[in-house]
Amino acid sequence: MDVVEHYVAMARYNAWMNRKLYDAAETIPDGERRRDLGAFFHSLHGTLNHLVLTDRAWLVRFLSDPGLFQSLDGTMPEFSGRLDQELYADFATLRREREKTDADIVRWTQGLTAEALAAPISYYSVAYERQYEHPLWWAATHFFNHQTHHRGQATTLLLQLGCDPGTTDLVDLLRNEPA
Repeated sequence: MDVVEHYVAMARYNAWMNRKLYDAAETIPDGERRRDLGAFFHSLHGTLNHLVLTDRAWLVRFLSDPGLFQSLDGTMPEFSGRLDQELYADFATLRREREKTDADIVRWTQGLTAEALAAPISYYSVAYERQYEHPLWWAATHFFNHQTHHRGQATTLLLQLGCDPGTTDLVDLLRNEPA
């Protein structure tokens, strides 16, 4: 396995886990999905929104394509710089946008090369109001680690709401759906 295969596998894992989380969340009434349970982004809905927002912000940086922030309906949500910004209040819309974003992530990883991962990426962080430059692999690794971190929180929130999303282990995906 090479490093590019690793990121392709992580993109597949991301999409698989998001499907599982959204399937589970769909069984919970909207008021419960939005209930403040004390998480970083308050609720399950807030946490899921945060992941769509930050995944899109990173994709825009990775691909130098602001159009990746565009919604399926053709609108362009404006990023306020706040990481708790709600992009989509409606759960069905949030889910569709999550699926679009996951497809974009898979496509991005399929175009990666070892050379691209070693090359520098330079970007401005609206949230931290500063410029950064470092190898792309740092950002790519952070990107997937960030997703896993917040999906872990979402899993806990689902369990607190009485819904078990099932296995979350990467190896379960790899055993059952090899590349």
